[in-house]
Amino acid sequence: MAYVIRPVKAQEWQRLRELRLAALADPVARVAFNETLEEAAVQPDALWQRRAARSEEGVAPLTFIGEASDGGWGGMVVVLVEADEEAPQTHLVGVYVRPGHRGTGLAWELIRAAVGWSWELAEPAVERVRLWVHEENGRAQAFYRALGFVETGRTCADPKDPAALERELVLKRG
Repeated sequence: MAYVIRPVKAQEWQRLRELRLAALADPVARVAFNETLEEAAVQPDALWQRRAARSEEGVAPLTFIGEASDGGWGGMVVVLVEADEEAPQTHLVGVYVRPGHRGTGLAWELIRAAVGWSWELAEPAVERVRLWVHEENGRAQAFYRALGFVETGRTCADPKDPAALERELVLKRG
């Protein structure tokens, strides 16, 4: 299946909201996302409009979507810029591929677009791309490792379950 990978457009905010809510309703959401479906569902329209507008402007946080040939959205990734960290970096969050689009290469295309955008930033000049993966999400860990991400050894508690850990993985500029 072929996809067009592109930033969300401002007028597509309702579709962005629907895709995010679908992601949070997915059975793996408890180990994939820090936000809950209940939290996202009550967010005002203005939040979704702002997110979509920023993406169309090419400003982080920027949401890339994978649009199938039928116009449906198969998945998404959000890129944040963290200039105040020890090294300028971007942070990938909200990675999601709808069940019917899994195994098609869409996740790889979305990550490639997000990483490519990160390397193209002039200010700040990004040295690495990072993400956090729940310790129970072995499939995601294997996927990111296959793309060249490596564990840093840093962990943090899962905001929804302090007894569980998330692991930091990074991809350094080559």
